[in-house]
Amino acid sequence: MAENDGQEASETDGLEVLVVDDESRLADLFAAWLTTRYNVEAAYDGESALQLMEDSVEIVLLDRRMPGLSGDEVLERIRAEGYDCRVVMVTAVDPDFDIIEMGFDDYLVKPVSKDELLDVVERVTSRTDYESDIQEYYALVSKKSLLESEKSERELEDNDEYLQLCNRVDELKSKVDDAVSGMQDHDDFVGAFQDLPGGS
Repeated sequence: MAENDGQEASETDGLEVLVVDDESRLADLFAAWLTTRYNVEAAYDGESALQLMEDSVEIVLLDRRMPGLSGDEVLERIRAEGYDCRVVMVTAVDPDFDIIEMGFDDYLVKPVSKDELLDVVERVTSRTDYESDIQEYYALVSKKSLLESEKSERELEDNDEYLQLCNRVDELKSKVDDAVSGMQDHDDFVGAFQDLPGGS
């Protein structure tokens, strides 16, 4: 196990992660968990997070419910300003249909363990080099799975945005299937794809 940790550390050397949470002790804890593998900075409010944003930041772990600028607003600004980074919402807010339009890549509901945090960062890091269609597919399948775990079948069937999300997932799936079949020698890619709900 120790060998794997060492290998992962060398592969992710230099990757910059920004942790954003208004609970400073929690932000510092997350940063401490990640700092053995990544270059980590912590921000305790939305304004500070935006001041720390640079093109070199590759992963943002973002709380939703913060005083001042909320995590949702920070996410909008990050996307509006064109930063090409992966964003994971790490929050106590249970996912609702409003997540469909949000530009995040993954979503964790607190409380979050060290293993969960490390796993999600590694997962979204592995997507960085993929084509935009594949990145979008990952993000949409994540949202679809979240909503299916939170909502009843009737709620899902009655929501137009969810149905549109399903249609978009279906559209992208054939493109992703083609990419996977063309990359069978890339075990990391195929393995990551198979971990997805609906992955083939």
